[in-house]
Amino acid sequence: MTDRGALTALVERLGGARVLCVGDVMLDRFVYGAVERISPEAPVPVLRVGRETEMLGGAGNVVRNLVALGASPRFVSAIGADGPGERVRALLAEEAAVEAELIVVDGRRTSVKSRFLAGNQQMMRADDETQAPLEGESVRRLVDAVSRAVAECDVVVLSDYGKGVLCGDALAGLIEAAKARSKPIIVDPKGTDFSGYRGASVLTPNRRELGKATRMTVDGDAAIVEAARQLVSDCALEAVLVTRSRDGMTLVSARGAVTHLATEAREVFDVSGAGDTVAAALAAAIAAGAQLDEAAALANVAAGIVVGKVGTAVAFSGDVAHALHHQDLSDAEAKVSALAPALDRVDRWRQRSQRIGFTNGVFDLLHPGHVALLRHARAFCDRLVVGLNSDSSVKRLKGADRPLQPEAARATVLASLASVDMVVIFSEDTPLDLIGAIRPDVLVKGADYALEDVVGADLVQGYGGRVELAPIEAGFSTSATIARMAK
Repeated sequence: MTDRGALTALVERLGGARVLCVGDVMLDRFVYGAVERISPEAPVPVLRVGRETEMLGGAGNVVRNLVALGASPRFVSAIGADGPGERVRALLAEEAAVEAELIVVDGRRTSVKSRFLAGNQQMMRADDETQAPLEGESVRRLVDAVSRAVAECDVVVLSDYGKGVLCGDALAGLIEAAKARSKPIIVDPKGTDFSGYRGASVLTPNRRELGKATRMTVDGDAAIVEAARQLVSDCALEAVLVTRSRDGMTLVSARGAVTHLATEAREVFDVSGAGDTVAAALAAAIAAGAQLDEAAALANVAAGIVVGKVGTAVAFSGDVAHALHHQDLSDAEAKVSALAPALDRVDRWRQRSQRIGFTNGVFDLLHPGHVALLRHARAFCDRLVVGLNSDSSVKRLKGADRPLQPEAARATVLASLASVDMVVIFSEDTPLDLIGAIRPDVLVKGADYALEDVVGADLVQGYGGRVELAPIEAGFSTSATIARMAK
């Protein structure tokens, strides 16, 4: 069994991982709303739309996971000359760590998956896409792009969603280009014929895919191992990593070694995108120098995180590190978050129809006035996010002798309060950018502020949110306390 300490050290090395991802990119659209009546036109529910979100899907979700883990991905895929393709390009441009090359194919429709949800219940999914193999010039351009990128990467991951990027001549050319550079090739496969992946390093099918590809039973450990060994032999692989949902994973190598990994998930809410996380974590770990069994163990931990989230999700390196030694971390420390994982957590709360509240401050010496403010703020919402001024921000606002406590200490004390669900440190003089990123449903400040003086009030009210002024406990002030201490 892989040592948890070694895996924690491995997480810290993922920042140097250079991974090339190639596959079918998609645009995932989520339309959220509420159902309150049945249509008079047909016996179907009417969804009153509340909000819509878009994110990279398919192979794009592998890239999102690589970024979340701290890796530096290169990405090659194909899109249509259409609006969704431009949206995919824009979303990739927002990921500073990603260098992408998208082959535009005339007449091809970029894959769009639109999901319509009422609360947490998915009502329908609508797919708009082209499912056809790339041909001729498009294949040549794809293979040329991969041949250029593979020289600068340590591992290649092929994410196959059966839309045509990884087919026939294109797939053979990609594997040949990677093998010519002696780069490990991780494949998240699709379909029932895996012969096209022959010569890859590791395949990561789920249990159902393994059974269909080998035409063998996959009920129980022994049957899964036998089927995986058959696949290793048929496709000249180094190993097969079988994902088994609630039953964890099984790693079978060409040398005969078998490792069963128990699930790391505490609760399974949604397995969507878990295969993307496994492929990304496995590739990033190998690129960071891990042995295959270590990489599989890390991928298992990452998969356990994403199946506990609703929707197509990612596992951040901080999530993985926390999961590896959560017993040694206090709940308070777990509440303190960087912006990217904070936004991910806020999105999960919203998917569960929870109202998000926000307040901010320096909180240098936490006193009863602060506690009362936070308690009142929490009463306005289901989840309270606190924006905390960084040390540099406090010095600019209050002078060189402040803060008295460093930001890490202030954040930990704040996060220990039951009324606070998350603390995000910001370095700007005001929390306006942070408010714009989180888009809280309720913005809360103390009643000693006038509404027109509350930073972000116009922004929040502009998109339909509320601003609340919470009562202030008289007689408490950090500045007054400091003055008394000085005397």
